Amino acid sequence: MDMNELTNDVSGIAILDDEVGKVLRNTYLLLGATIAFSAVMAAISMAIGVPYMGFWMLLPYIGLLFMIEKTKNSASGIAWVFALTGFMGVTLGPILSAVLSLRGGEPILMALGSTALTFFAASAYVLKTRKNLSSWIGFLSVGILVAFVSQLINYFFLQMPALTSVISCIFAVVSAGIIMWQTSEIIHGGERNYISATVTLFVMLYNLFSVFLTFFGLGEE
Repeated sequence: MDMNELTNDVSGIAILDDEVGKVLRNTYLLLGATIAFSAVMAAISMAIGVPYMGFWMLLPYIGLLFMIEKTKNSASGIAWVFALTGFMGVTLGPILSAVLSLRGGEPILMALGSTALTFFAASAYVLKTRKNLSSWIGFLSVGILVAFVSQLINYFFLQMPALTSVISCIFAVVSAGIIMWQTSEIIHGGERNYISATVTLFVMLYNLFSVFLTFFGLGEE
């Protein structure tokens, strides 16, 4: 290898690192903004008494995801991200109200702390080790699909509390795994769209918070 080739290789690595840093920075900035916006919408939802939507929330949720995917390479994609995360905040309002009425504010703080700890631990591990976890996506996709279908079956037909707890645990583990996978995809060049990365991380955080909130706030009769 001559000097020109070596210089080109080093330059390519520097450019890649700059791109990784830019995607990570934009992802975390947008993620922080959407979390704050979602919290505001949850507070508004509680204040005006929005009813619990259950699985009906999936209809607008899927529609908003479709619009984000369609516009993720344009500025309007950011607006759709806020629309999605704001809507998800609204859906949390009734759950937060129920927890507050039953247990007070402590379970919410515990759920927030547990979610933050899980996110930072999962992200920090990948950023520290720089492991390539691209091979995880098949397993994680199957896990989230199995958990979702099981949840539907249990909700409409079985209604078994024990199965609900098992499904929640699966959701929590898979969500943490997807946070690790998405972080790995960013630092290894598999994800270059910070809008897509933000949505993935936000949804996984929403899943984790919902599981912890149910566990701490509604787990005991």
